[in-house]
Amino acid sequence: MISIIGIGSSPENMSIRARKAIKDSEVIITYKTYVKNIEDLIEGKEVILKGMGDEIKRAELAIQKSKEGKKVALISSGDPGVFGMGNVLFQVIGKYSGVEVEVIPGVTAATYAASLLGAPLHDFAVVSLSDILTPISEIKRKVRAAAEGDFIITIYNPLSKTRTQPFEEAYKILLEIRNPETPVGIVRSTEDGVEVTLTTLKDLKSHVINMSTTLVVGNSMTYVQEGYMITPRGYRVSYLQHELAKEFYTKYIAGEGQTGPNESCEYYPCHNHAQNCTFCYCPFYPCGDGSTGGKWIKDKDVWSCQDCEWIHQDKTVECIQAKLPEMLTEVDDLTNNKKKLLKLRRECIYKTK
Repeated sequence: MISIIGIGSSPENMSIRARKAIKDSEVIITYKTYVKNIEDLIEGKEVILKGMGDEIKRAELAIQKSKEGKKVALISSGDPGVFGMGNVLFQVIGKYSGVEVEVIPGVTAATYAASLLGAPLHDFAVVSLSDILTPISEIKRKVRAAAEGDFIITIYNPLSKTRTQPFEEAYKILLEIRNPETPVGIVRSTEDGVEVTLTTLKDLKSHVINMSTTLVVGNSMTYVQEGYMITPRGYRVSYLQHELAKEFYTKYIAGEGQTGPNESCEYYPCHNHAQNCTFCYCPFYPCGDGSTGGKWIKDKDVWSCQDCEWIHQDKTVECIQAKLPEMLTEVDDLTNNKKKLLKLRRECIYKTK
């Protein structure tokens, strides 16, 4: 039996199942750097250590030892199926018969980095920038597709002293497609532990990035609040509609609403910039989502739109107006159709940010 085991990022993040499989094994085969994470589990076992670049040898050794009747633990950091030993073993196992295999998952760098940053992952893509086995043309194609699809992008193996071109090419693509203010999380392993940094896409290159770094590049919805990187899923927040909002949307539905700037309003401009006042009362209120600048007033159960200028931009109004009238036939639809409205909001954020 061969157990392909993901040991996560550290002993503290190793699963109970992984620890048990290592304890039950007779032979342990691993990259020499990983052995320090399992030192308490290897006593009395045959331990075979190989260097970087010896992945095929490790897989072949695991098969050989297994065919000798031994219980073999083939160790990967993170998850064995994400740029790990799972792929290597299954690539060569077809040469042999009678080899029994199990894959034991581990915490991969994407989810480990995300846990330190807050909650940045929603729909996301994982891309390795290592061009040792992958042509740069393929890396560029995948980065571009993920960026255009508005996926959060988790980047493995971003940069080394001798391998800089893939990062430069990927960065160029990201700047071309994403807003320069897009949040980026940097999680870098050091001798003293883990260093976590929040920055923006435009400032990314001013930070230390190496092969021990995982990058999490946000999408059009991602924002940073109180030191956390967050990509909202769009949950519906229950809230009673304000009477003035009901009055406003009664007029809107009747075709009597304000369009464009309302310079006669005593509060204009209420957001300190020239603004489109078509939606003086936001149809999505409260969105409960800080991606456009809103936030909760602590301990008051009030959602503040003071810093949200997005709803008052011409291109935003145009996008919302294309679908909002069919969703609002009566004022109660602000509540009854809240999920549809929040999906419209997400659609328009992607098109306008």
